[in-house]
Amino acid sequence: MGRVRSQIEESLTKFIQSQHVFFVSTAPLDPAGHLNLSPKGLDTFRILSPTSVAYLDLVGSGVETIAHLRENGRILLMFCAFSGPPTIVRLHGMGRAVEPGADDFSDLAAQFPTYESTRAIIVVEVTRIANSCGFGVPLMQYEGDRNHSFAWAKKKGLEGLEAYKREKNRQSIDGLPGLTEQKSAE
Repeated sequence: MGRVRSQIEESLTKFIQSQHVFFVSTAPLDPAGHLNLSPKGLDTFRILSPTSVAYLDLVGSGVETIAHLRENGRILLMFCAFSGPPTIVRLHGMGRAVEPGADDFSDLAAQFPTYESTRAIIVVEVTRIANSCGFGVPLMQYEGDRNHSFAWAKKKGLEGLEAYKREKNRQSIDGLPGLTEQKSAE
């Protein structure tokens, strides 16, 4: 049932692009450190090439993914079918956080919608692509995207978002460095 691939083929591209949610997992090197697993949604994911993907990282209460990538680069993205044939696709790779102000931020950002809550773009060089059955994944119906993140960001405003990031996104829960002193994507 499971299959390992060296690149994201057309059939996987179609599957990945049809999913409304995906999951991102990272871990620090310290075995006592906290693992991170985050759900992602909205129009935030792009396949850049058969071995490279990216997603928008929106402002949140933690900065674990960015901190773990700064420390060791390891990342796993998982897509699973909640409707249709049972399928799970995992993209293992090495990632990096591209913050506003970085040389390649503008070119990457041009591939996504503009969200005032964008704090970085996570770029992943995919090193292993595996799919397996999703027999244990329940069937669920998609109702729509939530707008809470956008309403929250609009209420905060650009200055409020910057202050929030300074307070909440400077370091991970394990004390690893998080965001740099870059400004929001404008």
